[in-house]
Amino acid sequence: MSDLFDEYPMLIFALESLAALFLLIFIVAWTASGKKKNRANDSANNR
Repeated sequence: MSDLFDEYPMLIFALESLAALFLLIFIVAWTASGKKKNRANDSANNR
């Protein structure tokens, strides 16, 4: 594995950027689903 990173040093940056992108998408999806649940609960409580 070390030889792979020695041969392609930019691979570490590519893997790190993919991990950051996945984390960003996960946080946005989680936040958006939480807003939907709260909106559904608020409309049910207002009736």
